[in-house]
Amino acid sequence: MFVGVTKEQRSGETRVAATPESVKKLVKRGLQVRVERGAGTAAHFPDEAYVAAGAEIVDRAQALASEILFRIHKPTSEDIAAMKRGAILVSLMEPYQQDGTVEKLAQAGVETLALELIPRTSRAQSMDVLSSQAGIAGYRAVLEGCARYGRFFPMMMTSAGSSKPCKLAVLGVGVAGLQAIATARKLGAVVEAYDVRPEVREQILSLGAKFIDIDVGESGSGTGGYAKELSEEAKKKQQAAMTEKLKAFDVVICTANVPGRKAPTLIAEEAVKGMRAGSVVVDMAAPSGGNCPLVEADKVVVKHGVTIVGFTNFAALVPTDASAYFSQNLVNLLDLFWVEDPEKKGLRQLKLSTDDDILAASLVTHQGAVCPRR
Repeated sequence: MFVGVTKEQRSGETRVAATPESVKKLVKRGLQVRVERGAGTAAHFPDEAYVAAGAEIVDRAQALASEILFRIHKPTSEDIAAMKRGAILVSLMEPYQQDGTVEKLAQAGVETLALELIPRTSRAQSMDVLSSQAGIAGYRAVLEGCARYGRFFPMMMTSAGSSKPCKLAVLGVGVAGLQAIATARKLGAVVEAYDVRPEVREQILSLGAKFIDIDVGESGSGTGGYAKELSEEAKKKQQAAMTEKLKAFDVVICTANVPGRKAPTLIAEEAVKGMRAGSVVVDMAAPSGGNCPLVEADKVVVKHGVTIVGFTNFAALVPTDASAYFSQNLVNLLDLFWVEDPEKKGLRQLKLSTDDDILAASLVTHQGAVCPRR
């Protein structure tokens, strides 16, 4: 049984879905691993390291012809055509985008697990790539803000004078936001944070940050630990209050997203105009339209004297560790469908059971059909 790992072709992507360390674990489970030549180069994993771990270096077509396929991003039409009927694809699939990819996979007879749909439960925690990559992204986002802020982050006292610490705000406190708070605090910034979910307050305070209290008249708590979209009236209250509060901050990290929808606007243009010259906004919601309407995807722009960072793949800026985390998540997920054969002790078999809540939730194609959304 082969696991195929291909080189990611999306612009700016440096991660790889398997590392030499994860290859060793796959081989130990009785699998053979095919890695496309150069797949790990951008993440600093040379082909020689994969060979030493037990993998075979092959061309793209050979990797795609494997029974199990590990990827970061969803495949192209050309890649789908090269896949085996009955193969199991494990990848981020952008399931809310209706571009025909899922339908093509179903027609090709490929079983597809969308990593975004893994439920946020205790049992699924070790397989949750969104969380593992968001933590890395939150860390890197603060470094991007620090690099573009023209002053020190911590308070500095020297013979030439002293400087006040950076005042940094984190808007949206999921996994990325929590890591952003922790990183900014380590760098010496004074941190405050905001989230529409009131239950997040305790987590913010536990990291030594101050909670930004804005009463919008309703809770933003959704299902599965995610935020839900606010009413139009609540959005107006939120933006008005935020415009006033952001005048006090030097760096703003915004992470707010609602699954399947355009990112909510937290930093209106009027708020940017009110910020001090030289301030920085790092908009981590740029892939879904941004929390600031002035953001430009994958660009760094200056508007009204404020630098706005719109990178759409922060995890790819930390490729070695991001790949290591991602690949371990996949190994953990694999153990749900590469299971011990009850009739042959010590051997494993492929069994993609829809009775398993994690597999059932993340399946988007199964037995030649598109799975209905749960």
